[in-house]
Amino acid sequence: MTGLDGLGARCAKYYEAGARFAKWCAVLKISANEPSEHSIHENAYGLARYAVTCQENGFVPIIEPEILVDDSHDILKCAAITERVLAAAYKALSDHHVILEGTLLKPNMVTPGSDAPKSEEEANVNLNATIQNTTTTTPSSSMQHNRSSVDSFAFAQVTVSLLLLRANSVVA
Repeated sequence: MTGLDGLGARCAKYYEAGARFAKWCAVLKISANEPSEHSIHENAYGLARYAVTCQENGFVPIIEPEILVDDSHDILKCAAITERVLAAAYKALSDHHVILEGTLLKPNMVTPGSDAPKSEEEANVNLNATIQNTTTTTPSSSMQHNRSSVDSFAFAQVTVSLLLLRANSVVA
């Protein structure tokens, strides 16, 4: 049994109770051999199945592909993997005919691993990795803030910049 088994029935029950949003988190780990292409694909496929089931039941799916920070990887490796994960997620969403305008994205912050030195370029790398792999049809994106060492002001700047870019691309 998986979390997707019976999701439609659970959605119907929660819809009747007044819920309109649902969140699904697909967790991936960075290490020398992880995540594999297979795990990226399977997680993306699961997110897409969840999203289409939610939409069929009147929910706005919150899509959360999360990359753990438990390692010593540098920020560029996290950015590269985040880009691959987001690209795979959006391909799977498209393949499953998910209405992208009716979704919310909650990606991970692109950061060095928790055992790696802190980087001052985190804000720019986050913005680039997210912008390059989301479409103008995704109405909103809210990054996770997992590291206490990440400067809150820089995080706020990234979030505001992302929202402004998204708003400008929708208007243009």
